[in-house]
Amino acid sequence: MKKWLVPVLIIGAIVLGFFLLFTGKYNTAVDKQEQARKTWADVESSYQRRNDLIPNLVNTVKGAADFEQTTLTQVIEARAKATSINVDAENMTQAQMQQFQQAQSQVSSALSRLLVTVERYPELKATQNFQQLQSQLEGTENRINVARNRYNETVTEYNRYIRQFPNNIIVGMYGFDRMPVYEADAGSEDAPDVEFDF
Repeated sequence: MKKWLVPVLIIGAIVLGFFLLFTGKYNTAVDKQEQARKTWADVESSYQRRNDLIPNLVNTVKGAADFEQTTLTQVIEARAKATSINVDAENMTQAQMQQFQQAQSQVSSALSRLLVTVERYPELKATQNFQQLQSQLEGTENRINVARNRYNETVTEYNRYIRQFPNNIIVGMYGFDRMPVYEADAGSEDAPDVEFDF
């Protein structure tokens, strides 16, 4: 065997090893980032489902009872604001995430006031359409919670992966940045006050 062949094979093996290491780390980072983006799309889809159900709930309530116009207006305005905010998963920042969360929190708050107002009208609660829509909203809120949790899990996994050594060096050269997690609304650790003014 030729003497020059051994060093060439060793150098070739080292180059191939580094190539496979870089490729594997890069491809795994891409997979994890895409999974995080997909779960963010699931979060947005769940919120969209809620926003699509709100007009049906409002119309059902409006047709079945005469109640406070301000509550109805707040629900409609909160929904309009929430649907106007779009977060691009490609360039998501913490500020965009907070703006999105704040808009969705306003929808949740308006819906809570609407449902408390509805408690004053027993004949409305007995309406089958309202019961179905209320059930749909409850299911949607559960879906939103599940989607947010899955998003946070995948983002945490992605963020952990890109920060571990030697991944941080390898994927850092390609501009992989941390993604923001979905955080609880301020004050959500406190139990809400439910009041009925009769």
